[in-house]
Amino acid sequence: MLFINTRPQDRAAVLTETLQQAGVRVLELPLLELKAAPWSQDLAQLYSALLYAQVIVVVSPSAVHMGMAGLAQAGLKIEQLKQIHWIAVGQATANTLADYGINSAVPEVETSEGMLSLPILEQLAAGATVAFWRGEGGRQFMMQQLIDRGIHVLNFVLYHRQCPTEAEQIIKKNRTVFESSSSYCMLVTSEASWLNWLRLMQPYPQCVADAYYLVLGERLMQLLEHYGQQSNLELKILQLNDLNALHILQQVRQVQGNT
Repeated sequence: MLFINTRPQDRAAVLTETLQQAGVRVLELPLLELKAAPWSQDLAQLYSALLYAQVIVVVSPSAVHMGMAGLAQAGLKIEQLKQIHWIAVGQATANTLADYGINSAVPEVETSEGMLSLPILEQLAAGATVAFWRGEGGRQFMMQQLIDRGIHVLNFVLYHRQCPTEAEQIIKKNRTVFESSSSYCMLVTSEASWLNWLRLMQPYPQCVADAYYLVLGERLMQLLEHYGQQSNLELKILQLNDLNALHILQQVRQVQGNT
Protein backbone atom coordinates (compact mmCIF):
# COMPACT_ATOMS: atom_id res chain seq x y z
CA MET A 1 0.00 0.00 0.00
CA LEU A 2 1.32 3.42 -1.00
CA PHE A 3 0.57 6.35 1.31
CA ILE A 4 0.95 9.95 0.15
CA ASN A 5 1.90 12.17 3.07
CA THR A 6 0.82 15.70 2.14
CA ARG A 7 1.83 17.38 5.39
CA PRO A 8 4.16 20.42 5.15
CA GLN A 9 7.80 19.42 5.08
CA ASP A 10 8.46 20.50 8.67
CA ARG A 11 5.53 18.42 10.00
CA ALA A 12 5.67 15.25 7.91
CA ALA A 13 8.42 13.28 9.69
CA VAL A 14 6.50 11.68 12.58
CA LEU A 15 3.74 10.36 10.33
CA THR A 16 6.18 9.11 7.71
CA GLU A 17 8.29 7.29 10.29
CA THR A 18 5.25 5.72 11.99
CA LEU A 19 3.90 4.36 8.71
CA GLN A 20 7.27 3.16 7.41
CA GLN A 21 7.98 1.29 10.64
CA ALA A 22 4.66 -0.49 10.11
CA GLY A 23 5.71 -1.52 6.60
CA VAL A 24 3.74 1.10 4.68
CA ARG A 25 5.43 2.65 1.64
CA VAL A 26 5.33 6.45 1.94
CA LEU A 27 5.73 9.20 -0.63
CA GLU A 28 6.12 12.67 0.86
CA LEU A 29 4.28 15.22 -1.28
CA PRO A 30 3.81 18.49 0.64
CA LEU A 31 0.90 20.41 -0.88
CA LEU A 32 1.27 23.54 1.24
CA GLU A 33 4.14 25.68 2.41
CA LEU A 34 3.97 28.73 4.63
CA LYS A 35 5.53 32.15 4.12
CA ALA A 36 5.49 34.64 6.99
CA ALA A 37 3.56 37.84 6.35
CA PRO A 38 5.66 41.02 6.53
CA TRP A 39 5.25 43.30 9.52
CA SER A 40 2.65 45.99 8.90
CA GLN A 41 0.74 48.78 10.62
CA ASP A 42 -2.36 46.58 10.57
CA LEU A 43 -0.56 43.86 12.52
CA ALA A 44 0.82 46.43 14.96
CA GLN A 45 -2.73 47.64 15.67
CA LEU A 46 -3.99 44.08 16.14
CA TYR A 47 -1.28 43.34 18.69
CA SER A 48 -2.20 46.53 20.55
CA ALA A 49 -5.76 45.23 20.83
CA LEU A 50 -4.69 41.73 21.86
CA LEU A 51 -4.48 42.65 25.54
CA TYR A 52 -8.27 43.09 25.57
CA ALA A 53 -9.09 39.67 24.05
CA GLN A 54 -10.78 36.92 26.05
CA VAL A 55 -9.58 34.08 23.80
CA ILE A 56 -6.72 33.47 21.36
CA VAL A 57 -7.25 30.70 18.80
CA VAL A 58 -4.03 29.32 17.30
CA VAL A 59 -4.38 27.18 14.18
CA SER A 60 -0.94 25.59 13.70
CA PRO A 61 2.54 25.27 15.21
CA SER A 62 3.72 27.76 12.59
CA ALA A 63 1.12 30.24 13.79
CA VAL A 64 2.50 29.85 17.32
CA HIS A 65 6.06 30.71 16.29
CA MET A 66 5.05 33.56 14.00
CA GLY A 67 2.60 34.93 16.55
CA MET A 68 5.26 34.93 19.23
CA ALA A 69 7.68 36.69 16.90
CA GLY A 70 4.99 39.32 16.36
CA LEU A 71 4.58 39.75 20.11
CA ALA A 72 8.27 40.58 20.40
CA GLN A 73 8.03 42.95 17.42
CA ALA A 74 5.11 44.71 19.13
CA GLY A 75 7.02 45.02 22.41
CA LEU A 76 4.64 42.70 24.30
CA LYS A 77 5.50 39.88 26.68
CA ILE A 78 3.72 36.56 27.12
CA GLU A 79 3.18 37.40 30.79
CA GLN A 80 0.82 40.17 29.70
CA LEU A 81 -1.46 37.57 28.08
CA LYS A 82 -1.68 35.04 30.93
CA GLN A 83 -5.30 36.00 31.72
CA ILE A 84 -6.40 35.08 28.20
CA HIS A 85 -7.76 31.64 27.32
CA TRP A 86 -5.81 29.89 24.58
CA ILE A 87 -7.24 27.33 22.12
CA ALA A 88 -5.04 25.11 19.95
CA VAL A 89 -6.49 23.38 16.89
CA GLY A 90 -4.64 20.16 17.74
CA GLN A 91 -2.15 18.55 20.07
CA ALA A 92 0.90 19.52 18.01
CA THR A 93 -0.11 23.18 18.28
CA ALA A 94 -0.80 22.76 21.99
CA ASN A 95 2.66 21.24 22.49
CA THR A 96 4.25 24.18 20.69
CA LEU A 97 2.34 26.64 22.90
CA ALA A 98 3.49 24.66 25.94
CA ASP A 99 7.08 25.30 24.85
CA TYR A 100 6.31 28.97 25.46
CA GLY A 101 4.76 28.21 28.85
CA ILE A 102 1.14 28.45 27.71
CA ASN A 103 -1.58 25.91 28.53
CA SER A 104 -4.30 25.60 25.90
CA ALA A 105 -7.59 23.81 25.31
CA VAL A 106 -7.66 21.26 22.48
CA PRO A 107 -10.86 20.01 20.81
CA GLU A 108 -11.57 16.29 20.51
CA VAL A 109 -12.08 16.80 16.77
CA GLU A 110 -9.26 18.91 15.32
CA THR A 111 -11.46 21.11 13.11
CA SER A 112 -13.23 24.47 13.23
CA GLU A 113 -16.40 22.70 14.34
CA GLY A 114 -14.47 20.94 17.07
CA MET A 115 -13.09 24.22 18.39
CA LEU A 116 -16.48 25.94 18.24
CA SER A 117 -17.91 23.20 20.47
CA LEU A 118 -15.42 23.94 23.27
CA PRO A 119 -17.15 25.45 26.35
CA ILE A 120 -14.71 28.38 26.27
CA LEU A 121 -16.25 29.54 22.99
CA GLU A 122 -19.79 28.25 23.46
CA GLN A 123 -20.17 30.32 26.63
CA LEU A 124 -18.78 33.58 25.26
CA ALA A 125 -21.27 36.44 25.34
CA ALA A 126 -21.84 38.88 22.49
CA GLY A 127 -19.29 41.68 22.59
CA ALA A 128 -16.41 39.43 23.67
CA THR A 129 -13.19 39.48 21.67
CA VAL A 130 -11.51 36.45 20.09
CA ALA A 131 -8.16 36.70 18.33
CA PHE A 132 -7.13 34.31 15.57
CA TRP A 133 -3.49 33.54 14.85
CA ARG A 134 -3.81 31.99 11.42
CA GLY A 135 -2.78 31.90 7.79
CA GLU A 136 -4.35 33.61 4.83
CA GLY A 137 -7.61 31.92 3.86
CA GLY A 138 -7.82 29.68 6.94
CA ARG A 139 -10.68 29.37 9.47
CA GLN A 140 -13.09 31.62 7.56
CA PHE A 141 -16.04 29.43 8.56
CA MET A 142 -15.14 29.56 12.26
CA MET A 143 -14.61 33.30 12.31
CA GLN A 144 -17.92 33.92 10.54
CA GLN A 145 -19.76 31.72 13.03
CA LEU A 146 -18.41 33.84 15.89
CA ILE A 147 -19.14 37.13 14.12
CA ASP A 148 -22.73 35.99 13.58
CA ARG A 149 -22.99 35.59 17.37
CA GLY A 150 -21.82 39.15 17.96
CA ILE A 151 -18.25 38.23 18.87
CA HIS A 152 -15.54 40.72 17.91
CA VAL A 153 -12.78 39.00 15.91
CA LEU A 154 -9.14 40.10 15.74
CA ASN A 155 -7.90 38.60 12.50
CA PHE A 156 -4.13 38.05 12.56
CA VAL A 157 -3.03 36.87 9.11
CA LEU A 158 0.46 35.74 10.07
CA TYR A 159 1.42 33.77 6.97
CA HIS A 160 0.46 32.98 3.42
CA ARG A 161 -0.01 29.47 2.06
CA GLN A 162 1.15 28.37 -1.35
CA CYS A 163 1.76 25.16 -3.23
CA PRO A 164 5.45 24.21 -2.99
CA THR A 165 7.26 24.60 -6.28
CA GLU A 166 8.72 21.10 -5.95
CA ALA A 167 5.29 19.41 -5.74
CA GLU A 168 4.87 19.19 -9.51
CA GLN A 169 8.37 17.76 -9.90
CA ILE A 170 7.68 15.13 -7.24
CA ILE A 171 4.56 14.02 -9.10
CA LYS A 172 6.33 13.86 -12.45
CA LYS A 173 9.21 11.92 -10.95
CA ASN A 174 6.84 9.41 -9.34
CA ARG A 175 4.29 9.24 -12.15
CA THR A 176 4.88 5.53 -12.72
CA VAL A 177 4.37 4.89 -8.99
CA PHE A 178 0.91 6.49 -9.18
CA GLU A 179 -0.07 4.80 -12.39
CA SER A 180 1.13 1.34 -11.31
CA SER A 181 -0.79 1.49 -8.00
CA SER A 182 -4.32 0.16 -8.37
CA SER A 183 -5.13 1.99 -5.15
CA TYR A 184 -3.32 4.15 -2.63
CA CYS A 185 -4.04 6.31 0.44
CA MET A 186 -3.70 10.05 0.55
CA LEU A 187 -4.02 12.51 3.42
CA VAL A 188 -6.16 15.62 2.91
CA THR A 189 -6.03 18.16 5.76
CA SER A 190 -7.39 21.37 4.22
CA GLU A 191 -9.40 22.74 1.32
CA ALA A 192 -6.31 24.57 0.06
CA SER A 193 -4.24 21.38 -0.16
CA TRP A 194 -7.15 19.56 -1.86
CA LEU A 195 -7.44 22.27 -4.52
CA ASN A 196 -3.67 22.18 -5.08
CA TRP A 197 -3.88 18.41 -5.51
CA LEU A 198 -6.65 18.66 -8.11
CA ARG A 199 -4.68 21.25 -10.08
CA LEU A 200 -1.51 19.16 -10.01
CA MET A 201 -3.34 15.99 -11.04
CA GLN A 202 -5.13 17.43 -14.07
CA PRO A 203 -2.87 15.46 -16.44
CA TYR A 204 -3.60 12.23 -14.50
CA PRO A 205 -7.39 12.11 -13.90
CA GLN A 206 -7.49 8.35 -13.29
CA CYS A 207 -5.08 8.73 -10.35
CA VAL A 208 -7.62 10.98 -8.61
CA ALA A 209 -10.25 8.24 -8.77
CA ASP A 210 -7.86 5.50 -7.57
CA ALA A 211 -7.12 7.04 -4.16
CA TYR A 212 -8.52 6.35 -0.73
CA TYR A 213 -8.74 9.83 0.78
CA LEU A 214 -8.19 10.20 4.52
CA VAL A 215 -9.73 13.61 5.24
CA LEU A 216 -9.68 15.71 8.39
CA GLY A 217 -13.16 16.53 9.69
CA GLU A 218 -16.74 16.33 8.46
CA ARG A 219 -16.82 19.58 6.51
CA LEU A 220 -13.79 18.64 4.41
CA MET A 221 -15.30 15.21 3.84
CA GLN A 222 -18.47 16.86 2.53
CA LEU A 223 -16.34 18.99 0.20
CA LEU A 224 -14.78 15.89 -1.36
CA GLU A 225 -18.14 14.13 -1.58
CA HIS A 226 -19.56 17.14 -3.43
CA TYR A 227 -16.61 17.14 -5.82
CA GLY A 228 -17.14 13.45 -6.52
CA GLN A 229 -20.81 13.99 -7.26
CA GLN A 230 -20.09 16.94 -9.55
CA SER A 231 -17.38 14.99 -11.38
CA ASN A 232 -19.26 11.67 -11.55
CA LEU A 233 -16.50 9.99 -9.56
CA GLU A 234 -17.07 7.49 -6.76
CA LEU A 235 -14.39 8.79 -4.44
CA LYS A 236 -13.37 6.54 -1.57
CA ILE A 237 -13.29 8.78 1.54
CA LEU A 238 -12.58 8.04 5.19
CA GLN A 239 -12.93 10.73 7.86
CA LEU A 240 -10.22 11.52 10.41
CA ASN A 241 -10.92 13.36 13.66
CA ASP A 242 -7.27 14.21 14.29
CA LEU A 243 -3.81 13.88 12.78
CA ASN A 244 -2.41 11.44 15.33
CA ALA A 245 0.00 9.21 13.42
CA LEU A 246 -1.23 6.00 15.09
CA HIS A 247 -4.86 6.86 14.30
CA ILE A 248 -3.92 7.43 10.66
CA LEU A 249 -2.11 4.07 10.63
CA GLN A 250 -5.31 2.40 11.87
CA GLN A 251 -7.21 3.88 8.91
CA VAL A 252 -4.51 2.71 6.51
CA ARG A 253 -4.79 -0.79 7.96
CA GLN A 254 -8.54 -0.63 7.36
CA VAL A 255 -7.96 0.31 3.74
CA GLN A 256 -5.44 -2.52 3.35
CA GLY A 257 -8.08 -4.91 4.58
CA ASN A 258 -10.47 -3.71 1.88
CA THR A 259 -8.03 -3.94 -1.04
